[in-house]
Amino acid sequence: MIPNEVRYLNPLTVDVRKKKYCRFKKAGIKYVDYKDAEFLKRFLNEQGKILPRRLTGTSLKFQRKVSQAVKRARHLALLPFVTDLLK
Repeated sequence: MIPNEVRYLNPLTVDVRKKKYCRFKKAGIKYVDYKDAEFLKRFLNEQGKILPRRLTGTSLKFQRKVSQAVKRARHLALLPFVTDLLK
């Protein structure tokens, strides 16, 4: 056995994840409509909290627009502030 040879018991697992992308840039959406509650629910978890960028893949520019739209929809009672099992 060569002293510099590295041997592994298990084969190396290569973590192949899909690259995150901003769905707004990909679809060419320029305006996030606060009246479309079903679309905004995609950016909320079960408790009604806004999901972070690292989970959704949304760019910073559109994350700000999404959060503003969710807050406006909550104010107009289109979305709840707090809930159990939203989805």
